[in-house]
Amino acid sequence: MRHEPIGKEFFISNRRRLVSKLKPGSIAVLNSNDIMPSNADGTLGYIQNSDLYYLTGIHQEESMLVLCPGFPDKKYREVLFLREPNELLEKWEGHKLTKKEAADISGIETVVWISGFEKLFHHMLTMGGVEQVYLNTNEHYRSDVVVQSRDARFIDWCKKAYPLHEYKRIAPLMGELRRVKQPREVELMQKACDITECGFRRVLEYVRPGVMEYEIEAEFIHEFKRLGSKGFAYTPIIASGANNVILHYVENSRQCHAGDLILLDVAAEYANYNADMTRTIPVSGRFTPRQKEVYNAVLRIKRQAMKLLRPGVVYFEYQNEIEKLMEAELLKLKLINKTDIKNQSAESPAFRRYFYHGTSHMLGLDVHDVGNMHAKVAVGSVWTIEPGIYIKEEGFGIRLENNVVIGKAKSFDLMSNIPIEADEIEEIMNSKKK
Repeated sequence: MRHEPIGKEFFISNRRRLVSKLKPGSIAVLNSNDIMPSNADGTLGYIQNSDLYYLTGIHQEESMLVLCPGFPDKKYREVLFLREPNELLEKWEGHKLTKKEAADISGIETVVWISGFEKLFHHMLTMGGVEQVYLNTNEHYRSDVVVQSRDARFIDWCKKAYPLHEYKRIAPLMGELRRVKQPREVELMQKACDITECGFRRVLEYVRPGVMEYEIEAEFIHEFKRLGSKGFAYTPIIASGANNVILHYVENSRQCHAGDLILLDVAAEYANYNADMTRTIPVSGRFTPRQKEVYNAVLRIKRQAMKLLRPGVVYFEYQNEIEKLMEAELLKLKLINKTDIKNQSAESPAFRRYFYHGTSHMLGLDVHDVGNMHAKVAVGSVWTIEPGIYIKEEGFGIRLENNVVIGKAKSFDLMSNIPIEADEIEEIMNSKKK
C-alpha cells in the first residue's frame, strides 16, 4: 500500500464501539463494494465500502465482516471473510491478502476464505442465540443509488434464507460513530491536507496565461501521487473565466486567459481519508480591484463562519446565519440593494442569485461524510467551510474552502498552512517571475 500503516488498534477500537451499540442477541454483517464495470471487459477503479474499511482497514474486493458478540465460541465473535488467493489470480491481478496479512491489518484473529461463508454464517445464525440481524445500506441524505450494491444483494439473499429473524439498520450506528473523528483519523486527514497544500503551492508557481485547465489538473495529480496519495479525493474542478460560476464544472478543458480567475476545488486523499480544498487565484498573478473586493468579502464570511460553526449548533441554523452575513456583503458589493431585499420571498431570497449552495458539510472517509445533519455539531467532527460569491454578469466567481476539526473552545484548521490571503497568493505567484 502507498500510505503508512494505520495500526490495527484503531480498527479494533472501532469494532468495540460498534458492538457496544448492538442489541443483545445480535449479528452484524458488512460487505465490501463491488468492482464496477465500465464497457466491454473494462472496470472502474476500485473504491472500498467506507464502513467496512472503518471497521477493518481492508481495501480489497469480495470481503465481508461478521460480528456476533454473543456467540458461545469466542473464536467466531469476529470473522473476516476474504477472497482466496491462488496462482492464476496472482498472475492476472497481483497479490491478494493472506490470512495473516489481513489479521495484522485488522486485528481480527479469525480470517476465513469467503467460499466458507454460507456454512459458517448458518451456524452462527442458528446456534449463536441470534435474534437481530444488522445489515448495511447507504443512507446518506444526498445519495441517489441506481445500481444494486453488494450489500443490497446480500439483504435480499439473507431475508429470503432467514425470513423469521428481525432485521435492523446498521447505517445510523455507523453514522454516529464516524461523525466524531478519532485522533488517528485527524492525523490521516491532516496528511491529506498537507499533500493538498504541496499541490496547491506547485500550481501557484505554474499558472500563467495560456495554460490549459487540464494542465493544471496534471500538476496537482503529479504532486499528490508523488507524496503517497492514490490521487484526487473527488473529481477536480479547475474552472477558469466564466466557468467559475458553475459549481460542479469538471470538464477542465478551457484555456486560461490573462485577467481570468481560476477556481480550484481540488484535494488529495490519504489512506482513504479526504481533504476538500477550494482556492481562487488570478491567471495573471494579480487580482483586479473588483476581484479582490469580492475575494475579501468571501474571506470575511469564511472567517465568521469558523467562529459560528461551534459545538451544539444545528447546521441549518448556522446556514441561516451565514446567509445573513452574505446578504450584508452583497449589499456592500452593490450586487443587491434594499429594494431587492424588500421584494424577496422566503423561497427566493435576494442573496441566492449569487450564493446558491450550503456553506459546510462533514468530511472524512467520504467527501460528503455520513452523520445526521440535523443533530447538533459535535466536538471532534470535521467540517468544510466554503462560502462563495458567483457573479455571472461580471464573468467570475470566488469560493474559498478549508477543513476544520471542531474543538470545545476553539476549532482547529487543518488547512491553516495553505495560502489564502489575496496578497500572499499574489506574492507567491509573482515570486517565480523574479
